[in-house]
Amino acid sequence: MKLVIANRNYSSWSLRPWLLLTQFGIPFEEVVVPFGPTFDDPAWKQVIAQYSPAGKVPVLIDGAIHIWESLAILEYVADTRPDLPIWPRDPAARAMARSVSSEMHAGFSALRGACPMNLAWIHPARDRGPKVAADVARITAIWRQARESFGAEGPFLFGAFSAADAMYAPVVARFAGYSIPLDPVCADYVAAITTTRGYQAWRAAAFAEPWIVSEDEVDEPVLTDFRPHLTASRASS
Repeated sequence: MKLVIANRNYSSWSLRPWLLLTQFGIPFEEVVVPFGPTFDDPAWKQVIAQYSPAGKVPVLIDGAIHIWESLAILEYVADTRPDLPIWPRDPAARAMARSVSSEMHAGFSALRGACPMNLAWIHPARDRGPKVAADVARITAIWRQARESFGAEGPFLFGAFSAADAMYAPVVARFAGYSIPLDPVCADYVAAITTTRGYQAWRAAAFAEPWIVSEDEVDEPVLTDFRPHLTASRASS
């Protein structure tokens, strides 16, 4: 299989299937199509249109089959690898995992807009408004419920790593990058995701990228910058 992704530093949607495939040890070829200077760059859209009718990343290519949209890719992988617990085996856990993954796919627009994924920076905590606070409250409630109900056998939402964890990995990145205060259960979950070999590999590769997309370089104080080699380029962009 071939997975088409964009910049690791910014592309939250690309992270999801890449992390799932990596964590489950499923072989795939990676194709990186970096964003242009902006997300609306015509040259980028022309290239990505060769892979996806939606003109977006990620795209999974399996022979003549093209699957786009992160959640659809995860479902396709689950269908083609029934030997792996892509979704939890327990019916009740699987039902909740699918529900909260769909909720993630469709919702939390305030958090997405106020805190775009940018793995290179850690910002200090601050009040980001009631809509972001409401998104954070709902997400952390989901995490606590999943961990309390189904998380006894491991550190992830449903015990073992699953598609639901892949769906929430970019939220983990946002919470860490914007210093969102978390209760102990949710803080432990963030630590579980960020210490997986897949997330660590993705993050290290993101720091080495030479590309900057100014739209996701949030203009606010930075506690830590993991890409000092791009400081001069960022300042002049």
